[in-house]
Amino acid sequence: MRTEVIEIYQSGKGYKAISKALGLQRTTVRAIIHKWQKHGTVVNLPRSGWPTKITPRAQRRLIREVTKDPRTTSKELQASLASIKVSVHDSTIRKRLGKNGLHGRFPRRKPLLSKKNIRARLNFAKKHLNDCQDFWENTLWTDESKLNYNNFAKMSGPKFLQSAVKDSLQVIANA
Repeated sequence: MRTEVIEIYQSGKGYKAISKALGLQRTTVRAIIHKWQKHGTVVNLPRSGWPTKITPRAQRRLIREVTKDPRTTSKELQASLASIKVSVHDSTIRKRLGKNGLHGRFPRRKPLLSKKNIRARLNFAKKHLNDCQDFWENTLWTDESKLNYNNFAKMSGPKFLQSAVKDSLQVIANA
């Protein structure tokens, strides 16, 4: 398309005629002609700036390692790249991963039920299975962390990899 613009321009046509003939904007035609006059070519010129240190192969390796283990740190990735003789700063690794949609995030916290807590809850439920309504009306339930049962079912998957908060449900029953 660009070479056609230049050919028509060299035959003596103006911007308006070229834009109508090829269906381009006049500003586009003007930009193509000015580039040709300045650089002598209409192909895309190389961009300015320092070339990237991370090769496409190393970038694929980074993405593969992070998708395999999302909790990998940038320092660990830096060490793995050093093993293939690619020396980059950890912030460079984070930027490269961010451009590929792999942003660093802290995992969401969720209550952790240990084996001991699970057994204690099950024993409590079995022990008080046939208790009357009066017993439950006189039971005071305290909970240091809010559990919303509608959202509790959603608490699974990669967002909840780190179990950092212990469940602190306490039951105080009137005897």
